[in-house]
This record gives sequence, C-alpha cells and structure tokens, in this order.
Amino acid sequence: MLLSQLSLQNFRNYREQEFTFSENTTLIVGPNTAGKTNLIEAIFFLSTGKSFRVENDEQVIKFGESIVRISGKINSTKLEVVIASGDFVTRRAHQKKYLVNGVGKRRIDFMGNFFAVLFSPLDLDMIVGSPGLRRSFINNILETTDKDYRLALLEFTKGLRQRNALLERVKETGIRDEKQFAYWDMILIQTGGKLTQKREKFIEFINSAQKDIFDFAVLYDKSLISKERLLQYRQAEIGAGVTLVGPHRDDFSIQMFNNKRQATHDIKFFGSRGQQRLAVLQLKLLELEFIEKKVGEKPILLLDDILSELDSDHIHHVLKMISNQQTILTTTHKEFIPDLMLDNMQIISLEK
Repeated sequence: MLLSQLSLQNFRNYREQEFTFSENTTLIVGPNTAGKTNLIEAIFFLSTGKSFRVENDEQVIKFGESIVRISGKINSTKLEVVIASGDFVTRRAHQKKYLVNGVGKRRIDFMGNFFAVLFSPLDLDMIVGSPGLRRSFINNILETTDKDYRLALLEFTKGLRQRNALLERVKETGIRDEKQFAYWDMILIQTGGKLTQKREKFIEFINSAQKDIFDFAVLYDKSLISKERLLQYRQAEIGAGVTLVGPHRDDFSIQMFNNKRQATHDIKFFGSRGQQRLAVLQLKLLELEFIEKKVGEKPILLLDDILSELDSDHIHHVLKMISNQQTILTTTHKEFIPDLMLDNMQIISLEK
C-alpha cells in the first residue's frame, strides 16, 4: 500500500498544491508554521475521514474560502475528501463527501481503503492524559481495520446520544418514557458488548506480542454495560443527565513488571517520563504490527515532528521503524537524522 500523490485545495495554509512521495521515506523539512503538520493531517484524513487535531471540519478550510479538497492516489485507487462550509444566513450546515475513484461513499465505507499509523507529540500524552485519549487510540485502530467495529461504534454513539437526551428530559420534567429507555438500553447493551469484546481481543494481542523496546502489560478497565447495571445507576444518571456505564467510560493502563514478572505498578504514576515515552513508542510499533496482521498490508507511517521530543536513544528506535514501510517524516532540522539515512530519503523543503 503506497501513497504516491497528494493534492490539496484550500486546505489550511495550502491554496493549491501537489506532492509526490517516495515509496520508502520522504522527509519534510521546514520551520514552524510552514505547514508540515497540516500535510500530515491531510494524509490522515484520507485514512480515517477525519482530523486528529480538531473536531470541527470547517476549521481546516483556508480562511476566506468555502470548500476544501484533499485527494490522494494510493496504488491505483483515488481517495478524496471534500468539505464545504456552512452558511449562517441560510442555515445551511457544512457538508462533507467521501469519494473512492470518484464514487461517493459513507465514511464507514470510505475507511479501510488506506491505512496509516500516526506518531505525533500529542501521542506522548496518551499515558498521562485523560481516558478519552486512550479510548481514541484503540478506537482509531479498530475503526480503520474492522468494519463491524465501525458499525457498532456508530450505532452505540447514536444510541448514547439519544439515551442521554432522555435522561436530560427526565431531569428537567420528571416524566419518564420507559418504552424509550427500554429501546435505547437494548441498543447500547448489544452494540456496547461488541465494542468490549473487540477491545478485549486487541488488548490480548498487545499483551501477548513481543516487546523489544519496553516490556509492559495492559490492564483493561472495562465499564460493563447490562440491563442490571443500567437499572442500578438510573437515578444517578438522571441526576447527572448522562449515561454512566458502558464502553464510553472504558480506560486502560500500562502496568510495569516487578522483578518477579508481576504487573504491579501503573506507569502513569510510577514510571519516569523516559519510560512513559518508551511505552508509547512500543505501542506504536505494536499498532503497525497489528494493522499489518489484520489487513495483510503494511500501513504508511506518519511521524510528525516527533524527533524534537525525544532523546538520542529514542530517536534511534524511531529511525529503525522507518526501514520496513513507506514513511513520511517531518522535522524542523535535518540534523536529527544521520547523513547515511538522509542520502536515501526524498526531501521536501517547505517555506513559511
């Protein structure tokens, strides 16, 4: 799976620009604000159909423009994402289209055509950050590689939104619609169970895989959802106006081993910053391995200005990652990379 060409129109700081990439490693060099991360973000759009930086798609449209196009050629397939801004006066919502070889698709069908693994400075906060960051890590991997997971997550998210609206209504009016609760409870139990099962299998893969950089165990803190638990928490949920149990409340932790090979210490609290970074790096390597085993193809590796965040030993581990698949790497300074490796890289220089 190779990304050979990327075309951008009105995307962030790019008015209209085209890039071609090496089948091995492409190094993108430029000062801050030159658009290096924007380029990585555009490639990520082609893999997942969304940004890894913002929730509102309209924020990626170049100022003063109304439409953005991101298109890429992956082997012989053309993928395209088109976003049109909304209009406050006419109350027209913003629109988003996904196309595969010119044919419109739903996002759920657009995903799975192109696989990318992103490693950015934001990932370094995965261990010490909120549970939402860790759920997003798992969701992004399973969404792109498993259509059943995508469907279950879509249905669960819709059901959760509807059930939360019911809870808020009861909180405000005191009126309960038990038939509505029964229906959405059933949806959440069915789809939530699928999500939990697939997350368990992914974490089993992580725990059983060989870890050459940093050894650890992942502890899955499941928020199980069932009819009994939903009834048990009903009054508390009405008071809060939100659903308090289910996979949207899941978390996982990285557990370090003691000298008896027992996973006893959460790296979030007991690990050094260096150990935490090694654990994230190891997770990214396992993400590459998982996707290749799942889909039978090597994903593209996107390394966004990660070298500036690491010491020399960690940089060595990262540079070893790029030898096995197509890689697009951004940096402010070429000096981070050994001359022998630079000689074999395609280099794109960006200016402010």
